[in-house]
Amino acid sequence: MKHLLRVCCLVSLACVLSADVFSQTDNVTGIVTDQYDLAVRGAEIKSKSSNEVLAVTDSTGRFSYEGSASDSIVVNKIGHEEVVTVVGAEPVILERDFAWSDLLNPLFYIRNGGLWLMLFIVFAETGLMIGFFLPGDSLLFVAGIYSSSLIDTLMKGGTGSDFMDVMILIVLVSICGIVGNMLGYWFGKKSGPFLFTRKDTLLFKRKHLLRAKEFYDQHGGQAIVFARFLPIVRTFAPVIAGIVQMERKKFMFYNVVGCIAWVASMLLAGHYLDKFFLKNFGFDLKQHLELIVLGIVLVTTLPVVYKLFFGKKPVVPEETPVKNS
Repeated sequence: MKHLLRVCCLVSLACVLSADVFSQTDNVTGIVTDQYDLAVRGAEIKSKSSNEVLAVTDSTGRFSYEGSASDSIVVNKIGHEEVVTVVGAEPVILERDFAWSDLLNPLFYIRNGGLWLMLFIVFAETGLMIGFFLPGDSLLFVAGIYSSSLIDTLMKGGTGSDFMDVMILIVLVSICGIVGNMLGYWFGKKSGPFLFTRKDTLLFKRKHLLRAKEFYDQHGGQAIVFARFLPIVRTFAPVIAGIVQMERKKFMFYNVVGCIAWVASMLLAGHYLDKFFLKNFGFDLKQHLELIVLGIVLVTTLPVVYKLFFGKKPVVPEETPVKNS
């Protein structure tokens, strides 16, 4: 009888312990981003088995709920593709539909076209006059952050060194930028003689062309270098240099110097600033790309806008009337 009681007690204790184990829940946390590493707000986290809403992501894309980390969940939001997954260490990627605003996002080009599209954009922005609207500075800055993944498309697994990945990227992008400027210069040089003999029209004034030639004769080298850091200006600067017949050797020297300085500074800034902020402040630049891009655009365009609207206007001397003798 005593043995029977002992067995019953042991069975009861085992049932209680097993019930506690099975009823134990975990604090499940995770983060939801879109394919451009931007936080997805308002995404619903549902249980796959019961379809119960367990949580909703906040403004940072994070969520938490009490449950089992091994259970399958369904993540969905209107305008995004539904995802069925198990919460782990990696973010849940909820791909969203295309929006026109994506064209202003440098990561859109990196995700969809990779290294080759990025190289073409750098070439087109400096070599094709239709490329002035394409992202330049912000694209290179973001490319510096994702340098390893970009080089991975060129050689599987990359070089194994972050520094070498960035160096290879600097070389490839610099070549495209230099060749692009050479194409713009060639186009301008071929059309220059025609423009200098063209008569004035409503949209074309020969005096402006002569002023441009005088400016390039005095400050052409500086113009080619600094134009690299100014959106829109860098698209047309080599074309104007060709039109005013800037010396080819002089143009090539400043073309190479300006392009390497522009590419290296932007790629290295993106690559190492991302690591610096993440290591020292826990601040992930990839989660704030929209603000970074906006900041870069403002920094690079405000000087041009200020000079255009608030700079001193050139003083044009009045013509002295000729007296009839």
